[in-house]
Amino acid sequence: MGFGREAELWTHHEKRCFHLLQRIPSLPASALLQIHASLLRRGAIHASLSLLTRLITAFSDLAVLASPLASESLLRHARRLFDACPERDAFICSSFLRALSRNRGFRESIALYRDLLTAPPSHFPDDHTFPFLLKACASLPGDASEHGEGSQIHAHVVKMGFRGHAFASTALVDMYAKRGDMASARKVFDDMPQKSLPSWTSMTVGYARIGDVGAAIDLFQLMPDKDTAAVNAMMDVFVKRGDMVSARRLFDETPDRNVISWTNLICGYCKLGDMEAAGALFDEMPERNLHSWNTMIGGYCQNRQPQRSLKLFRELQSGCCPAQPDAVTLVSVLPAVADLGAIDLGRWIHNFARRNGLDRAITVSTALIDMYAKCGEISEARRVFNQMPRTEPPAWNSMIHGLALNGRATDALNMFNEMRKRGVRPNEVTAMGVLSACNHGGLVDEAKRWFDEMEALHIERRIDHYGCMVDLLGRSGFLEEAEKLMSEMPCLPNGIILSSLLNACVIHGDVERAERALRKANEVEPWNTSNYVMMRNLYARLKRWKDVERIKGELRRFGGKREAGCSVIEVASCVREFVSGDQFHPEWKNIYSVLGELLQLQNEGQEEEDQELELDAVEHGQRTSFAVR
Repeated sequence: MGFGREAELWTHHEKRCFHLLQRIPSLPASALLQIHASLLRRGAIHASLSLLTRLITAFSDLAVLASPLASESLLRHARRLFDACPERDAFICSSFLRALSRNRGFRESIALYRDLLTAPPSHFPDDHTFPFLLKACASLPGDASEHGEGSQIHAHVVKMGFRGHAFASTALVDMYAKRGDMASARKVFDDMPQKSLPSWTSMTVGYARIGDVGAAIDLFQLMPDKDTAAVNAMMDVFVKRGDMVSARRLFDETPDRNVISWTNLICGYCKLGDMEAAGALFDEMPERNLHSWNTMIGGYCQNRQPQRSLKLFRELQSGCCPAQPDAVTLVSVLPAVADLGAIDLGRWIHNFARRNGLDRAITVSTALIDMYAKCGEISEARRVFNQMPRTEPPAWNSMIHGLALNGRATDALNMFNEMRKRGVRPNEVTAMGVLSACNHGGLVDEAKRWFDEMEALHIERRIDHYGCMVDLLGRSGFLEEAEKLMSEMPCLPNGIILSSLLNACVIHGDVERAERALRKANEVEPWNTSNYVMMRNLYARLKRWKDVERIKGELRRFGGKREAGCSVIEVASCVREFVSGDQFHPEWKNIYSVLGELLQLQNEGQEEEDQELELDAVEHGQRTSFAVR
């Protein structure tokens, strides 16, 4: 390695210092500074290049683990030591380039390499130098990497005779693959006399990253050996394609599975909505990290199982994972809090975020705004919004939606106008929030004006926007206009839009248009019994008893069963769920007793109206039950 003195000539003190330096990262920064001072006092720091190299490496290794402020200080100290070296060999230069790269000093490492080339030490660079430089080139932002630093380093590799070296060639393949330049990566890869396993993996991952699934699969099958990184990349490809059969087969065939392998598969099942399979895998995991916890918490929430999401979050809080919840955890669990209206837990999460500095993340603040708004605490949502260091479109959208949801249509539109005054460009989500506000406030003219303006702002009208307009026009009595807008949609209307129009026709008693809407709705969602119930009620209101019986026959043909109603309430910071007909709750007898008394009071007020309807039915020769309203 070209050390200044051989190790056998070291003093006892130097040997002891070298031994201590090898204990990084268990040594604190203060101990490292004491060792440095001790070597300076004895004049050993510049007499032994190996000790100096080890000291520089120790400072840089500790910088990787330190806080951002301490890391910068430690790395600056290491740089001063490096600059003060009386002589440098290729090993110490490569070591410091590696240190800069590990501490994300990518530009600094490239700049240092250029400086070293002007007055190079002996035998610099060597085949260990280029991997660190090429990693730095691959990690630069896209606009910077396009200036050609990687290509320049590639030219140096060829010029200095390292073209066929495994380390340099593998690093080149990895650099081009990470930049998405798979043509250049493939050229280097094909020219390699002996292809290393990391180079195969880099190529496979690179093709997977740019979406060239066929090339990724072909290369993966040709790999002589398959490491865990390549397997995980291919599993990710299958998961993104929704091919869980292939992903599971690859998972089962891989003996060396790590936590990423397990989490990839769990993520795939969550995306498909198979939470039973995801939960079973999660329970079987030999090791879990915070990402796997976040995946499951978010998966339950996205698949409308907020109770399980909160239960898992509480388990995480109990210390099942050594890592504390991060911003991703909070963003994953807050929608579940909003769905259940668990405002006490929501406030606790907000305090936790504030204590740990997580509320400064835009994503967390936006999720808090959404949670407070959906729980009816719109003033709290506004307070979080006002305290944000900067407000981006998602935060504005959450506030507009929240105000609309809480019936404050005018405030929502004022918020939208303020957003535009500040130069924040609205998007599809903003448009949905504004239309929703107009819908809640019955502001037909305002909604029409904004709907027309979307085209001028190059905001694509999606099916949700059309649905909101059809609902607003229908409920406001503009049934002909609503039906015309639905026919002009660039795509076929979905079941929600058709049910919305049907409901509007029922409200305004337009039988002919309601029947047309029901026929179209049956083509899209023939199993949706709610549409038949709405039509039956319209016929009953108009005393068309034959049609009532016909609709009841249709209901019986489809089973006539509707999804059980569910309600949730938070009592003493505990969320309790009640399902219609459920008898598993420990207090179910008392609950049904109170419900019975309430229903009796309600029925007494409706009894006279029901008797009149039944007399009308008898008069027309029909036997009709009005037990279900």
